[in-house]
Amino acid sequence: MMTAQNVKVVIIGSGPAGYTAAIYAARAMLEPVLFEGIQPGGQLTITTDVENYPGFADPIQGPWLMEQMRAQAEHMGTKIIADHVASLDLSHRPFRMVTESGATYVADVVILATGAQARWLGMESEAAYRGFGVSACATCDGFFYRGKEVVVVGGGNTAVEEALFLTNFASKVTVVHRRDGFRAEKILQERLFANPKVNVVWNAELAEVVGLNDDAITKVTAARLRDVRTGALTELGADGIFIAIGHAPATELVKDQLRLKESGYVWTAPDSTATSVPGVFAAGDVADDIYRQAVTAAGRGCMAALEAERFLAHQSVAKAAE
Repeated sequence: MMTAQNVKVVIIGSGPAGYTAAIYAARAMLEPVLFEGIQPGGQLTITTDVENYPGFADPIQGPWLMEQMRAQAEHMGTKIIADHVASLDLSHRPFRMVTESGATYVADVVILATGAQARWLGMESEAAYRGFGVSACATCDGFFYRGKEVVVVGGGNTAVEEALFLTNFASKVTVVHRRDGFRAEKILQERLFANPKVNVVWNAELAEVVGLNDDAITKVTAARLRDVRTGALTELGADGIFIAIGHAPATELVKDQLRLKESGYVWTAPDSTATSVPGVFAAGDVADDIYRQAVTAAGRGCMAALEAERFLAHQSVAKAAE
């Protein structure tokens, strides 16, 4: 059996929350170890233009931003490991984890920054145009559709909120829902129906994303819709298609060990990243079912590292007093 490696702080996840936590923890001399996971860099690595991250006057590329965060964390002294945590035991401190490569670590503090993934429909055409007209984040990409026509797929709060946000930019927003009524809150529905820019197509689903995809240009041109009652296909011209069927937080490691919100995201104490288990902190989209932005994730990563430092300091004082 391999000997377990002892570390002060382990960070699980490598998006803006994880890398920011690593930067702050390294500056506090906590010698953090960060596991990149199965998608190093998180959701920003599949995002093209980023215009809403502070500090950059011109659009930047999501993958480049994550490369810079990674390099900064490493420069500060973070040990970054290209491995995935397969199991995590939070039943007692120090916390014990085993990676997919078979390595075992024990840590005094765990910062969970595993993120969340947008739910997709799973179509080949959807994947082919992702980042080129197909998006799952209106807040991130709505700005690019000023004066254009867009389609929103979904019928819950997420879809209606995304559609309403997009009316600030698009000339026309068509919401496509496979049922004959929304599941969204009534007040959101009222706002949607009152907006003159919005059109709703009931009892329909997205059958295919239509567009141009060659060496010269890749872009969405239409949404092919299927009537769920008759199976008939129609084509609706569109410059962008937003898939708004919700997000799934990456809580597989902790779902039976930490308190979760009703939405499935990790619960944290008010104005804190502290979870229901002392010494475990959650930052970024795994605990954020409201904002889900890179800048808020980075802010929470900072908070988690500062709270981890204070937690360890308190533990040290308590141990010395014994």
